[in-house]
Amino acid sequence: AFWQEGGFQCGICTRGFIMTTYALLQVNKSPTREQIREGLAGNICRCGEYAKIYDSVEKAAAEMRTGAA
Repeated sequence: AFWQEGGFQCGICTRGFIMTTYALLQVNKSPTREQIREGLAGNICRCGEYAKIYDSVEKAAAEMRTGAA
């Protein structure tokens, strides 16, 4: 989902966001945008790609719910 939605730019923060996304989606299969923002708050993206990162999390959540991943 991160690749498809462009949820990365330089790649430095990507691993942290992916690991945190995985942990978030283990406890909340359908997070709201605000819950995603709060859940990922400990990660910093210096490139400012937050909108794409949040889109990536939403796509990953949808894929996990439908088994499309």
